[in-house]
Amino acid sequence: MKKNISTDPELLRLRDLLNRRERDNLSPLAAFSRDAVRRIREENGGHRQTYAMDGDRILHSRAYTRYIDKTQVFSLVDNDHITHRVLHVQLVSKIARTMGRFLGLNEDLLEAIALGHDIGHPPFGHDGERMLAELCVEHGFASFQHNIQSVRFLDLIEKRGRGWNLTLQTLDGILCHDGEEHNVLLKPERGKTFLDFDRDIARKSNDPAIELIPMTLEGCVVRLADTVSYVGRDIEDAIELHLITRNDIPAQCRKILGSTNGTIVYTLVQDLIANGIEDDRVGFTPEIGDSLKLLKKFNFERIYLNPAIKKGFDKIRTCFQALFESYLDHIEKGSGDSAILKRFFDSMDKNYIDSHEPVEIVRDFIAGMTDDYFIKQAGLIGCEVPEKIVTSDE
Repeated sequence: MKKNISTDPELLRLRDLLNRRERDNLSPLAAFSRDAVRRIREENGGHRQTYAMDGDRILHSRAYTRYIDKTQVFSLVDNDHITHRVLHVQLVSKIARTMGRFLGLNEDLLEAIALGHDIGHPPFGHDGERMLAELCVEHGFASFQHNIQSVRFLDLIEKRGRGWNLTLQTLDGILCHDGEEHNVLLKPERGKTFLDFDRDIARKSNDPAIELIPMTLEGCVVRLADTVSYVGRDIEDAIELHLITRNDIPAQCRKILGSTNGTIVYTLVQDLIANGIEDDRVGFTPEIGDSLKLLKKFNFERIYLNPAIKKGFDKIRTCFQALFESYLDHIEKGSGDSAILKRFFDSMDKNYIDSHEPVEIVRDFIAGMTDDYFIKQAGLIGCEVPEKIVTSDE
């Protein structure tokens, strides 16, 4: 007779042993698997520990597969050596777990937060995020924010609108990741409930400038690892595209942090680990923190605002507008051959459709698109779409 592995006593015993090992081996300030909270209680989680299950659910989500063709920084570039969003989240996961291992934190929770933190990014990175935000506001809805959308995908859209029922600790870390904020030290805001979490989403929706702080040290570490993972990597990509040279990096940053991605990552990770956990805080020493702030400023001015990487974005903006209005019109008219009706409506539970306004449905559909799918759909409705720039023969 086939054994029910989800209730196999030996596997459950091993899971309980792993939970006990967490108490013995991790920092007392770590998030323990036994303390995880789900919105809907699950009586039998099987042999996997709770945060490990969250990571598996994110990894096997449909939204995660779409990371593969989403912009990190550089869009419309035909170069296989340029970072895409899927690599970025893997780097964040690896760096966060390395930090967490030395600090005695929960690596499963670190991984789950890292894998899910950018899952709500729309096509074309932060530029696409701003375009979609403007359209939402124009139609009388809250400004689009990718961290809130990450929670929406995992909690409200996946599994035909039922969501994955992830833990509060994972969802909170995803919501509060804000890697663009500059933080030298972070202290978690402990003791949150799902009621607090829902209030945080409402507050952030109404005021995108509000800074949310994670409820766990693991969430804080992922937030810092997000910065560590992109700041040097974006420099390497910019050098690959001949936008800057290594000598353009500020002298102070080269001296203290290094001038290559590998050295920058190593220096930042080493500093954070050596700084340890003091007074329930995690972060960098003042010298390293100041240099990191300067390096982020350099990236912002010389890379992210560089007109050379904005070529074709006037057409992308027009495509966002045209697709948004087209899909709203298709929903109103019930156009049977529309992609949003054939591919999105049919994949969602009736409760999702009935509980969302057309603007919200269009927002969710466009936010889930990969770059190539967006371009394809824009072309189908007659938009002039930009061509990718070939930057390497390799």
